[in-house]
Amino acid sequence: MPAPGQSARPVLVCGEVRTCLLPSFQALDGRAAAQLLRLRADEHVRVSERPNLYVRSPEVLTGVDCRLPTANGARVRAVGTVAARAALTEGRVLQATAWFSAPAAGPDLRRPWGQYLVRPGLVEPFGKLPEQAIAQGVLRGAGRGELDLGMIAEGLLAQLLRHALLDHKAPFKSRRTQLRWTARRAPAGAGPALTRFTLAEDGLRTMELRLPEDIPAAAAASLCEDLALHDWLLTTVVHMLDTSRLGAADGPSAVLALRPAVDHLLHLWMPRAHVDRSLGHLWDELEQEPGFTRQWRSLVQRIRDQLAVQTIPLLHQALSTR
Repeated sequence: MPAPGQSARPVLVCGEVRTCLLPSFQALDGRAAAQLLRLRADEHVRVSERPNLYVRSPEVLTGVDCRLPTANGARVRAVGTVAARAALTEGRVLQATAWFSAPAAGPDLRRPWGQYLVRPGLVEPFGKLPEQAIAQGVLRGAGRGELDLGMIAEGLLAQLLRHALLDHKAPFKSRRTQLRWTARRAPAGAGPALTRFTLAEDGLRTMELRLPEDIPAAAAASLCEDLALHDWLLTTVVHMLDTSRLGAADGPSAVLALRPAVDHLLHLWMPRAHVDRSLGHLWDELEQEPGFTRQWRSLVQRIRDQLAVQTIPLLHQALSTR
């Protein structure tokens, strides 16, 4: 087991992403977004304008000393820090992510806090780590007294949503989604792999990965944020279509119901735009099943067809009155 101050190699990374619409009538520009996400005075906010406006906060740490979630009821105490950050895409979609890495084993005695702080995002168990039980426990959800990554991510979202920049006049109604994910070490010589992705009720998704040890936890978090963003877009547009009464509503009502999708969402679809190159190919598996982009293109085409069907009679009516 690692000596004090020595780097511990993680065998498990766990995280949770919360995604929501920014409650602002106008999308934030790059400068305002950077102001919103300035969580630390000693580190810069990352602002990227290509291929879309993407702003990401520096990481903040939460010290933890508690039990880890386990699927088999085992009581595993761990100490360390959880890393968290926020991201804003096109000034519209806000995300908060919390994650930690864990080594195969930790010390039997608690170390001074300083030794945990020099390894941000690392949580050490007391003794051996029951890797599979903890991975399953995180995906199931934390119980009372257990490390709750969702609560940390939600707390960061709540902090940002209190910012004075926001007028809390969202241009349309939407629901939050949450993605719980785990990444276990891949066998020697094996590359990254997406082993499972599930859609559950109430906006919950889960994802399981296998990653080589040389891929940092932050890169895995970026992949999961990208997936969570595009899943939220799909979920939101599907909900808009379900509530728009297409085919039953008259022309103006249908156009009004679908306009938020056209104005605010359709241009945001850019998978892999901010994913580490070593992990970008994992999107190919999502394109095969459940077929994210295929479903998105079908939705977009349906919206465009319906808008055309509803708009053409209005144009004819306007021309006939001239």
